[in-house]
Amino acid sequence: MSIVNIIQKNVTESLSDLFNQPFSEKDFQINQTKPEFEGDYTVVMFSLVKALKLSPDAIGNQLGEKLTSSYPDLFTKFNIIKGFLNLTISDVYWTTLLTKNYNNNCYGRKEMNGKKVMVEYSSPNTNKPLHLGHLRNIFLGWSVAEILKVNGYEVIKSCMVNDRGIHICKSMIAWRKFANGATPQSTGIKGDHLVGDYYVRFENELKAQSQILVNKIKMADLCDFSGAELEKLDKLLIALTKLDEIKDAEKITKLHDEIREVARNNTQIMAEAKQMLLDWEEGKPEVIELWKKMNSWVYDGFDTTYKRIGSDFDKIYYESDTYLLGKDIVQQGLDNKVFFQKEDGSIWIDLTAEGLDEKIVQRKDGTSVYITNDIGLAVQKYEQYKIDQSIYVIGNEQNYHMKVLQLICKKMGMPNADNIFHLSYGMVELTTGKMKSREGTVVDADELIDEMVATTQKLTEELGKVKDFSPAELKDLYDIIGLGAMKFYLLRVEPKKTMVFNPEDSIDIHGFSAPFVQYTYARIRSILRKEAANFEALLANTNETETTGNLLPLEKEMIVNLEQFPTALEQACAEFNPSVITNYVFDLSKTFNSFYDQHSIAKAESETKKQLRLQIVGMTANTIKSGMQLMGIMVPERM
Repeated sequence: MSIVNIIQKNVTESLSDLFNQPFSEKDFQINQTKPEFEGDYTVVMFSLVKALKLSPDAIGNQLGEKLTSSYPDLFTKFNIIKGFLNLTISDVYWTTLLTKNYNNNCYGRKEMNGKKVMVEYSSPNTNKPLHLGHLRNIFLGWSVAEILKVNGYEVIKSCMVNDRGIHICKSMIAWRKFANGATPQSTGIKGDHLVGDYYVRFENELKAQSQILVNKIKMADLCDFSGAELEKLDKLLIALTKLDEIKDAEKITKLHDEIREVARNNTQIMAEAKQMLLDWEEGKPEVIELWKKMNSWVYDGFDTTYKRIGSDFDKIYYESDTYLLGKDIVQQGLDNKVFFQKEDGSIWIDLTAEGLDEKIVQRKDGTSVYITNDIGLAVQKYEQYKIDQSIYVIGNEQNYHMKVLQLICKKMGMPNADNIFHLSYGMVELTTGKMKSREGTVVDADELIDEMVATTQKLTEELGKVKDFSPAELKDLYDIIGLGAMKFYLLRVEPKKTMVFNPEDSIDIHGFSAPFVQYTYARIRSILRKEAANFEALLANTNETETTGNLLPLEKEMIVNLEQFPTALEQACAEFNPSVITNYVFDLSKTFNSFYDQHSIAKAESETKKQLRLQIVGMTANTIKSGMQLMGIMVPERM
């Protein structure tokens, strides 16, 4: 139980005794006392005034007297400042907590609670390699899963591989047209990179073909179009002529975009991709063979990247296995009149009553859309694992899609409907702007990792502190620091916020960064090596070491910070927010450096002080390591 929980319990009981009526934790607020006032924790009195019909100071005085007399081992004194009751916690409480936990590697971990959670993250497409945006997704999902584990949940880490669809067919068409049989082995190119190159090649060819059509449309040459699209283009050209007269730039741009979209959908290469998707769904052998071959290249590439960044999954789903499940559910929805069919054969759901709009769940040609696949997968997850919660780590551009998914599941009466939670996160941008995978301007994950490690090596060598390291040790050190810097930077921002990734800031050893925390840990390990004999004697002493006495301000601040680690774990879990942990370990590291700069261990004022400070050092090392592990970040023994 945290000190705040203890205070809440004691205050509740004391109020009930004093005023002979029931109270709860919701009746008052507890904060840490502001630095300018004496005390450790503050009870705010104002919310009690109406019920007790007393002034805040009068309530505070009675409560303070009651607490210090009833719990003298916990509260040593109190003071009242304008309706705020400031309580001073006994040094004995802090030293006892330290003595019990300074060598507890499981400090903050909770017992299993019997609840099961699935966290789905990564979910890449097999038409391109992982990029910077994927990395934020992966690090966020993996870290949330680990945070849930230490809070007592059974966690299944899952990944949904988007291995079918028009985007996959684009890479396949381009490879068949332009690759001349090239393979990862023949080119020396990592498999996911090779396939991604042909996705970009498709888009470049599509752009070239569509521009030819756009030029013809501008000349009113519409012989390549017929039916509804011809009619649409006629209307667009008429509207464009009228807008040219009034010089409405915004509307003109929108019309040009619509014309380009019609052109894109009517190019020869897009027609080939659409036909390939139909051939795939019909199971044509030559298409399936090509699909399997190119996907295998991508899987090998993904696995290499996952291994390097330390990501793992307990269960991998494939869209090619789940999309048919969704089709069965679409038929059920039709039978139950949850869905309706339009004249062209496409199937929809009407969500206008819920403030949304109509949403297609199956195309007129019978092919699935994303929502169809996701419905089937949601059902399969629940049936396989009977999970209490299903967390989807998906970017905020899919907020609408996830609302639709949950609404459909509810309307279908599915047992998994209420357990769906969308962990929405903001996009990652560069200092140069947004990334575009179609144009090949995304930041490739593998290249970024290499860059981070290379930058780490350069900066470390410039500091000149690597003479005692072997080449193998240096390689490991550069990987640990480079990867740690990237993970910490991508996790230090609250998930919902859009962020800008700056590699230089991420690796700044003096900033809000993993290298700063890692350096603090390495510094602590150096201290413990120097004091090895004393620390081992401390560990060997089975009796509780006497550490009572007055705590100096920074000694107390360190223990207070350490006491808050379990609370930080609870908050990070409740909010699905690893940035709570990044902030915690960073603040703990800052406080430790101030503490150690002022208080010697080797030259401590007494043996009792030395033992106390060694306990602080040991518990800080364990806590930093535990916190960083929850983000998949290693901490080096020396730097």
